[in-house]
Amino acid sequence: MSEATTYLELSQEGGGAHKFYEVTVQGTVVSVRYGRIGAGGQQQTSTFPTREKAQAAAARKIGEKVRKGYAPAVRGQRTARPVTRRQVASAPSTARAVAPVLWRFRTGAAAFGLHIAEDRCWVGNQNGDVHTLGHDGEVLARYQLPDGVKCLVADDFWIYAGCDDGTVYDLSSKLPFAAYGIAPDIDIFWLDIREGILNVADRNGGLTVIDHEDEYQWSRRSAGEHAWMVRRDERAVYHGHRRGVTAYSADGSGELWHTPTTGAVLFGWQEDHSVYAGTDRRVVQRLRKDSGALEATYRCDTVVYSCATAPGGRYVFAGDSASSVYCFAADGTRLWKLGTGGGSALSMQYLDEKLYMVTTDGSLVCVDASDAAVAAARSGTVPVARDVKSAAALPTYTPSATVRTVTSAAASGVVVECVQENGRLRVHVVSDGYEPSWNVQFPRHIRRPGARYVVDELSAAGGFYRVRGEIRQLV
Repeated sequence: MSEATTYLELSQEGGGAHKFYEVTVQGTVVSVRYGRIGAGGQQQTSTFPTREKAQAAAARKIGEKVRKGYAPAVRGQRTARPVTRRQVASAPSTARAVAPVLWRFRTGAAAFGLHIAEDRCWVGNQNGDVHTLGHDGEVLARYQLPDGVKCLVADDFWIYAGCDDGTVYDLSSKLPFAAYGIAPDIDIFWLDIREGILNVADRNGGLTVIDHEDEYQWSRRSAGEHAWMVRRDERAVYHGHRRGVTAYSADGSGELWHTPTTGAVLFGWQEDHSVYAGTDRRVVQRLRKDSGALEATYRCDTVVYSCATAPGGRYVFAGDSASSVYCFAADGTRLWKLGTGGGSALSMQYLDEKLYMVTTDGSLVCVDASDAAVAAARSGTVPVARDVKSAAALPTYTPSATVRTVTSAAASGVVVECVQENGRLRVHVVSDGYEPSWNVQFPRHIRRPGARYVVDELSAAGGFYRVRGEIRQLV
């Protein structure tokens, strides 16, 4: 049986596309494979009553892509997007005592992604594994993403994972979907998101801002390279790089201030009125958000890989390259230094007198940071850390290659529709009780002109809607 394959690519220099689309017809079967150039991609297969109908369907699919700018290409000529792995070293701690670790979960690979929510912990590693755990260490679920996780960020209820393939996945439902795609010339270092606006810091010291429709808004190039820090609030975006921290107005209209730091910025944190920059010159520095003025310096003994604060900046925590964790008072007074008991902390977050860290060996560690527990640890009394294991039958969720179809909307479902607006394919709500002019943040790869979908729930977020729950196509 003869087989015909058409391979197309869309790769725009400096743009948001770096994708392939491959259609294979074998008899009455049409197979479509698509994804980021250099990756395996996702695959869909359809069977038709006759060979002629299969060929006609394939021709329609190819025609749609060509009209969108795809062109015939030779597989393998274009390379995958650049990916920088953060090179870190970890020495043994020189602290005399070990931190009071309550439990430890080993993810199996180096991990940078960490988010601690009110109800659970999230950790993502460079194998593309994302696990959720209860605050007591119980492993709840696992997500398997196609590429390594650079970071995990939250925007209210929604959790996003930024991956090495340039895709930012929404993990808020059981089935992850691609919410944003980052341009191939941007080597992602870190992300932050607020009210659907994604902010990307990159290897070249660039800052790129993308809206909830996955469309470019604005970009700036800071004075220093290797921008590991990006934080955003309603007023500004704070960009940390080799030459310090630069604040830009939230709408991209200009630079608000620039403050040189003592050393290159390797991590950043924010509170309501201050930003915190951890540097390779052994310090964390606190800067005023309104002016960039230096407010305090927190001195460690080696390179600072990560930092975090207790609410309001009452305590400042830092993790260094020698497997130690520090706690400072707001004015810069060092209160304690303890060993992590298992590598250097690459990311950290404080919640309810507990300090959560991901370390160089890929472990998520929960430390009792209460005054009583730390005092006991400094005198040599620490709990026996519980080694958390993942259950064999743990649910695992992966991005879906296909969308389940339904013939009617459930009573509780919300119907949305794809419509053409000024040459762009938007998604609007059809069901009653919603603002019909608002756009819906919706996966681009499943949008089809005129198609209707059913979602479990929509939540309003700053002039647009976000999807919660499963997406089904209405046929």
